[in-house]
Amino acid sequence: MNIVSDPKSIPGGSVLSPEANQAAALATFPGVLTVDLDAIIANWKKLEKTAVPAECAGVIKANAYGCGAGPVARALAAAGCKTFFVATLDEARAVRAAVPAVAIYVLGGFFQNTGDAYAKIDARPVIGDLNELAEWDVFCRRSGWAGGTAIHIDTGMNRLGLTVTEAQGIIPRINAGDHGITLVMSHLACAESLNHPTNARQLAAFREIASLFSGVPASLSNSSGIFLGAAFQFDMVRPGAALYGVNPTPEADNPMQPVVELKARIVQIRNVDKGETVGYGGTWTARRPTRLAVVSAGYADGYFRAGSSNDGTRGAEVMVAGKRCPIAGRISMDLIAIDVTDLEKNAARRGHMVTLIGEGITVDELAHHFGTIGYEVLTSLGSRYARIYKGGATTSEAAAEPAPATTEAPPTTPA
Repeated sequence: MNIVSDPKSIPGGSVLSPEANQAAALATFPGVLTVDLDAIIANWKKLEKTAVPAECAGVIKANAYGCGAGPVARALAAAGCKTFFVATLDEARAVRAAVPAVAIYVLGGFFQNTGDAYAKIDARPVIGDLNELAEWDVFCRRSGWAGGTAIHIDTGMNRLGLTVTEAQGIIPRINAGDHGITLVMSHLACAESLNHPTNARQLAAFREIASLFSGVPASLSNSSGIFLGAAFQFDMVRPGAALYGVNPTPEADNPMQPVVELKARIVQIRNVDKGETVGYGGTWTARRPTRLAVVSAGYADGYFRAGSSNDGTRGAEVMVAGKRCPIAGRISMDLIAIDVTDLEKNAARRGHMVTLIGEGITVDELAHHFGTIGYEVLTSLGSRYARIYKGGATTSEAAAEPAPATTEAPPTTPA
């Protein structure tokens, strides 16, 4: 991942303006992903207000759903978020490096050889198995570590978590005190469906078992669960995708602000005659003399092949010069062909940027064309894009994070 901050933060010493320096830097990338940290903060605050008096945590696993764990964690912590959830210890390390004074829960659980790693960064495992709990106990006794843990109870997802019966078996431990459990939680399976009967069943099961964990905060709701009402919110809510603009209420309008904008560069304009085919397999045939813009993005960048078009099916659309234009043919690994015939002759030119997400094309719309969900779209956005962060923290340090990709940004951009 390559990070480019606000052009005003680029050091001087060049005859070019900061904006020109940034433009020169971005020219080396096939596309630009812009993350609006202010929108993430606004989404978190809306979710927090909806869940009052429950604490609103932030789920920033999978590199903050592809948006960048470091910048997102810093922005949310500055806005008042005190608790974060990640999937792995590596993710926890990245968050701890960004925000030293928050609680971090690791959803991936505890293994006996991971204790020292948890203690070193003061992270809390989410334990969903009695074997894990025993191993955690052994580590705490031997090391004296008292960092705390969450207990995950399965109330209907049938994925991770203690059974309700297993959870009942550790209640004497809770009643004895000094148990080290700082959170009891479960996870909703069907929260995005407002009237799904599983929601009520899970709520009843969790309410009953959580009430036995005397003095331990309880958490049930993910992004969609927050909108099921106050009964589902307990002491803490754990929004993830909604923070990044994915609709948590698919049966209604999206209450969240869009967070990401994705642009890619036109690398060639070409004309094809009526009757010629475009792309792999020749599945799309020009029905008229057609002008194509070939764009430097593809399924290697997270723009899925499922968004392709053929002679019988219209695929995804792209914004070119302010107008929606259809994809022509199959999306390939690195390139997309776009039909720009209906634009003014010079509206689309080599080197111009087109918008793949943004200008009214939402993550959820793209997910529909891809036959998936917004979560997968966001977490699949590739490392070949430059990343720009706007809003949030005001320093260039807060707008940047380490780049795992091997390609580095030019020297004019901050490390």
